[in-house]
Amino acid sequence: MTHKYDFLVIGAGIAGIGFALKAAKYGKVALLCKTKLHESNTSFAQGGIASVTYEPDNFEKHIQDTLIAGDGHCDTQAVEKVVRRAPGLIQELIDWGVEFDKDRDGLFDLHKEGGHSEFRILHHKDNTGFEIQESLVEKVRKHPQVDIFERYFAIEILTQHHLGAVVTHHTPDIACYGAYVLDQQTNHIHTFLSKITMLATGGIGNVYLTTTNPPIATGDGIAMVHRARGVISDMEFVQFHPTALYHPGEKPTYLITEAIRGYGAVLRGLDKKEFMQKYDERGSLAPRDIVARAIDNEMKVNGIDYVYLDVTHKNADETKEHFPNIYKKCLELGIDITTDYIPVSPTQHYLCGGIAVDLNGETSINHLYAAGECSCTGLHGANRLASNSLIEAIVYADAAVTDASKKIAGIKHKEFIPDWDDAGTSLPEEMVLITQSYKELEQIMSSYVGIVRSNLRLTRAMKRLEIIFRETEDLFIRSVVSREICELRNVISVSYLIIKQALKRKESIGLHYTIDYPKRNTR
Repeated sequence: MTHKYDFLVIGAGIAGIGFALKAAKYGKVALLCKTKLHESNTSFAQGGIASVTYEPDNFEKHIQDTLIAGDGHCDTQAVEKVVRRAPGLIQELIDWGVEFDKDRDGLFDLHKEGGHSEFRILHHKDNTGFEIQESLVEKVRKHPQVDIFERYFAIEILTQHHLGAVVTHHTPDIACYGAYVLDQQTNHIHTFLSKITMLATGGIGNVYLTTTNPPIATGDGIAMVHRARGVISDMEFVQFHPTALYHPGEKPTYLITEAIRGYGAVLRGLDKKEFMQKYDERGSLAPRDIVARAIDNEMKVNGIDYVYLDVTHKNADETKEHFPNIYKKCLELGIDITTDYIPVSPTQHYLCGGIAVDLNGETSINHLYAAGECSCTGLHGANRLASNSLIEAIVYADAAVTDASKKIAGIKHKEFIPDWDDAGTSLPEEMVLITQSYKELEQIMSSYVGIVRSNLRLTRAMKRLEIIFRETEDLFIRSVVSREICELRNVISVSYLIIKQALKRKESIGLHYTIDYPKRNTR
């Protein structure tokens, strides 16, 4: 079956829905979600959204904090764009129904997180992303110009390759015409033709054994663009959140928001002593990459699996009011955070790289845009400053709509796109072939491509990955398409890109820390 739309949006978090709501002013929109609208990465964002709000904060301070966290690798134009556009788009979120916490005087109750020089984090308790997602979902479900397709999984974006052309990284003017999409309820593959396509497919967390990302975060958009010969950048910069709740076997790992350290929590070893001062003068409020490496080192030196986060010295009622969900979650495990230390360890959290986009959010492939975690705008550089991700998503979704609206009148649907060809395929004989390969990949990435790296570890990871890649491609050619086999292909592509770009980077910078090269001293 073929569907024709002006706009095709793949992904339904803050970037995807934000784009869809605005694009609907200029044409009919198809919004695809591979699960349900409520299950995006956005929903899992606890801490908040960064924006200059009150004095003494100002744009220059936010810009400098972002540049410092990015370790000299940020695109300054992208940083300027996001920081200066943030207040206006925060107001737009409020107009759409998002509620941020306020104090008794009616002012926004701003948090301060690691790497920020001022209080500028707007939040809704400790589930800001969930509040934003719920508000946007309610609004988009009512929009007459947006058709929502839940449990629809994008397999490939359509380009000249699907018309028989040989496409390479050097092919000029590659264009996107839409996507092949699997309806998971019927197992039928649909062709969605669009004039403009937006990828908002979220993160890559399930490349690793432990992650704060939901199960849907398998790097689908990045992998599709890579296969279409689009430009992918900065994949070596994988952010590990320093403080995930240590509870072995739980995936996704429960995040203990950075805001709790901004609130006053401190890190301690199992001997109950603070240790962050040994690593950075900012102590527990140092940027995430520094804190994650410090915890990783403490764990390795002392042969332990976790450290403690201590918030027991703060007012108990205030703690429960600010962090009700964290309090509830820990209490379910027998931990009262007002009296007990919280066991934490680093876990994969965010990807700073992704599909390379310009200041308008357009990729290297014509008529294809990307926003949110799957994109690489240059804002984060080598390390994301806390709470800059949600604001980046809405700024670039807005920029993409503005740019696309000027072009759409001159774009026609591509005709004669062939249906998906699954002739000669059959169901996999054993699902264990897929699940076991996935487990092997998670082990490879977690063991060799984690917080601290080396050329030896990365090279070994690449050799192991090549075996899984060959086996999976052979299986894919012979198999009826399923979400499971496609996600396995995608995490293999993402892992390949992380390792390849990590091997190319001959220095330690930001989140890419290798024992083979000296640290660049930019912070």
